[in-house]
Amino acid sequence: MRRAPVACLALAALATACGDNAPSKEEIDDAKARVERVAASTHMVRGALEVLGLLPVYTCGEPRRGFLGHAVEGLASKVSCAKATVTAVDDVTDAVVLSFDDGGCDVHGLRFTGQAVLEYRGGEDLMEMSADLRGMTVDGQPLKAEVGYGTCGDEARLFADVEGDVPGRQGHTFHVNSRVGKRDGLPIIGGTSLVFDGPGELTGPSGADRITLSAVTYEVGNYLPKEGTALVETASGRRIQLTFLPVLWRVGKVEVTVDEKDPVTVPVVR
Repeated sequence: MRRAPVACLALAALATACGDNAPSKEEIDDAKARVERVAASTHMVRGALEVLGLLPVYTCGEPRRGFLGHAVEGLASKVSCAKATVTAVDDVTDAVVLSFDDGGCDVHGLRFTGQAVLEYRGGEDLMEMSADLRGMTVDGQPLKAEVGYGTCGDEARLFADVEGDVPGRQGHTFHVNSRVGKRDGLPIIGGTSLVFDGPGELTGPSGADRITLSAVTYEVGNYLPKEGTALVETASGRRIQLTFLPVLWRVGKVEVTVDEKDPVTVPVVR
């Protein structure tokens, strides 16, 4: 696939490409709108996963109740606008009820309100944690999400099932189901980088677009992913690939390829 020369990128609000294989302005406008909907949706997924990072990942071999007691104490000293209490669910499960101040709680560039329930089941040899976040909002948007992880078994894994309205895009909804394994060199949650993959769907007046996220990497506190790709297969049969690159991430832009045409660079408006 040929890349359009840098000199062909317009220095206006919307970048275009020149050449025989360049997408039309209408195609670029359409792609830009889809980019912004994808970015707004994955921002909500990132918000759901950031909730898990407020508490440390379970330490294998430690008694469950003792671990949770220390985790809750640590949260109180780290995030003053969030409170947590531990309750027993049954012999093998404890729940942490996480509540945020009514005025909101700012964490890693996100504002949380409401309440989340995190259940820890098992312990020492195998721990499964799942969180129901449907009582929360992220940046003012209701969060319909279940997230969690499993650890201490053969594989550490992380999942997020998130749906809702696309922020700022009336009439559009999203659903992303992300399941990833622990990446070498990265904590499963709570580090400075967050990586996820998975399928999803964006639905609007023109139908449902399928999206596939691949190695989408967020740095804490940033709206756009730093790197990775998102493939959008539109209801009309087009393929739009979004490529997130560090050099573009710093200036709020994304490389977009429409079908087999030359890629262009577009700015993303939050």
